[in-house]
Amino acid sequence: MNKKNRKIAVNTKTTGDKGEEAAVKAAVDKGYKIRCRNYAVHNVGEIDIIAEKDDDLYIFEVRTRLNIGIFPDSDESVVRSKRRKVMRTAQYYVEQEGLYEKNLVFEVIKVTHDEQGNILGVEFVPF
Repeated sequence: MNKKNRKIAVNTKTTGDKGEEAAVKAAVDKGYKIRCRNYAVHNVGEIDIIAEKDDDLYIFEVRTRLNIGIFPDSDESVVRSKRRKVMRTAQYYVEQEGLYEKNLVFEVIKVTHDEQGNILGVEFVPF
């Protein structure tokens, strides 16, 4: 990987990390209790944020995007195969934690930013 491509990858990762931090802060501000971040099951999938509120267990997929031009909106970028992986991974988490009585709610947290990577907004959208 040349220097230019490496810089883009680092900036994308940094922006994604900032977006996930903004998503966590927004969730906490809305009264969610964060249970787990970046929960992964080998060969199954990963969940960005798992949180609780009332009797519900929230499974959040975080998407950080510039949202300009021809690219799909953040929630549109969570395609069917990704949704299936997240749902299967959530099943593992429920079994592991014995949370069978919880209602599962799947949402995308859309984080938008400007071209410099500054967070502009955070929105919760049903899966």
